[in-house]
Amino acid sequence: MITKDAEISDAPAAPAPVAEEPRQRPGKARRAWDEVPRWQIYLPLSIYLLFTLIPFYWILLFALRPAGSTSLVPWPMTFEHFDKVWTERSFGTYFQNSVLIGVATLVMTTVVALAGGYALARFEFRIKRAFMLALLCSQFVPGALMLVPLFQIFAKLQMINSLGSVIIAETVFQLPLSMILISGFIRNVPPSLEEAAWVDGCNRFKAFRIVVLPLLRPGLIAVGSFAFVHAWNHFLFALMFLSDQSKQTIPVGLNTLMSADSVDLGALAAGGIIAAVPVVIVFAFIQKWLITGFSAGAVKG
Repeated sequence: MITKDAEISDAPAAPAPVAEEPRQRPGKARRAWDEVPRWQIYLPLSIYLLFTLIPFYWILLFALRPAGSTSLVPWPMTFEHFDKVWTERSFGTYFQNSVLIGVATLVMTTVVALAGGYALARFEFRIKRAFMLALLCSQFVPGALMLVPLFQIFAKLQMINSLGSVIIAETVFQLPLSMILISGFIRNVPPSLEEAAWVDGCNRFKAFRIVVLPLLRPGLIAVGSFAFVHAWNHFLFALMFLSDQSKQTIPVGLNTLMSADSVDLGALAAGGIIAAVPVVIVFAFIQKWLITGFSAGAVKG
């Protein structure tokens, strides 16, 4: 006969309660960043901001104050320097040429890079890795090394002193990086979306246009804006391939404002503002798309 005391002794012993570790108060868990005094953060940023804004103020000062004035405040304000560079120095013509070259480079670079980037992202071929390596290595080649072969090619094609030569040169110079960025962005789009469109009766081109292309908007904006800004600011190709003054661009026009004997600081500052304002406006409107496009396109392929 088993007694109650025996039953109790044979029962498994209950596990001992685990002692709870003392919880750390939320106020105690502070990061190292929070330990830094605020003045050690704001002081370097303020100094950097000061050194960044002073050149911009100096340009505005020379562009808006009258010629011969030594005042540190642009008052009385005048726009004579802008009128001088726009009419007498033909900056209106330079501006139109720069816009034409920039927009044409944007369109050609985006279209060709979109086709090449899709091929790199969706197809497998034998020399794909070698081709990608060649694209990357081409970024280390300075544009000055391309001047002689490009000049000979354009001379045989009778394209010297035409805006088309600069547009083609700028497009060729921008294509490698643009194709790499767009191919990385297309890899982020699942192929199953295209396959579902194929099942519904779409061919490859229609599926790409309807399904994939709308998702590539940030990448296309990033690539197009990068190509436009580079073509807008590039000096070397326009200087070498264009000889007529009526076909020059804004960077070359700024160079004509400086001579060995003297420099018209007011006109040079006004021309610099004219050259910078369109780029600032473009980046102000596409800032969000630009950051999203470059971060999404910079993936490991």
